[in-house]
Amino acid sequence: MAQILDGKALARDLRAQLKTEIETHKARLGRAPGLAVVLVGDDPASATYVGNKEKAAAEIGMHGEVIRLPATATQGEVIAAVQQLNADPAIDGFIVQLPLPSHIDEAAVLALIDPDKDADGLHPTNLGRLLAGIPAPRPCTPVGVMRLLDLAKTQLKGARAVVVGRSEIVGKPMALLLLEQHATVTICHSRTADLAGEIARADVVVAAVGKPALVKGAWIKEGAVVIDVGTNRVNGKLVGDVEFVEAEKRARAITPVPGGVGPMTIAGLMANAVAAWKRRLGA
Repeated sequence: MAQILDGKALARDLRAQLKTEIETHKARLGRAPGLAVVLVGDDPASATYVGNKEKAAAEIGMHGEVIRLPATATQGEVIAAVQQLNADPAIDGFIVQLPLPSHIDEAAVLALIDPDKDADGLHPTNLGRLLAGIPAPRPCTPVGVMRLLDLAKTQLKGARAVVVGRSEIVGKPMALLLLEQHATVTICHSRTADLAGEIARADVVVAAVGKPALVKGAWIKEGAVVIDVGTNRVNGKLVGDVEFVEAEKRARAITPVPGGVGPMTIAGLMANAVAAWKRRLGA
């Protein structure tokens, strides 16, 4: 039976480390780190996610702030909120919670975030730095996946890794982080001719497409490590992109949904903000 990779426990450990860092440096640097979120509209999932971020920030002693705008906010009002946070000396990192209402140009808004305050690690400048191997804020979810792979004691050097999904948020940066650790990486997507065959050869599978049970358990190579980034609601229940029950029988280690990758994403956001705080104030 597979090792169940407990993202909740791993995130708790990371938050404890961050809390210690804040306590160690706060007096010398003169203030706690500041993390902010711009929340536009009243999407229930976004509101829950932002609430979890607020709770995590308070837990580790970080200053948290949420700028709430109505769903009817104009592009100019959202941009003004971003510019306000760029200029705020008490804010070290921030994000604009996605999705934005359809009348807002997401790409234009995100491009205005100061790359050094980009707590999500998704600004085009920071994605370029990732590609070039230059230190910068890294995307939270892929970094969380890497921490989970470490927890599973995964040997990535020379391993075959398959990433299912090619989004800028997870799939593409995930592939780059795996490549950085010398894995041989294949990115699969909706037009991949033989998805089952690609996955069957993989030592590591990262599923991030948002389609419930797309990855069948029978496709998983015996002894592979499976990381399920998917979060899909089916009949009121949260499920992943991987057929968990069957995959668990074949995998060496696997993440559950919920309780796997999700908590690591929020902890990674905190880590990026703490790192920016230390960098900006010369720790």
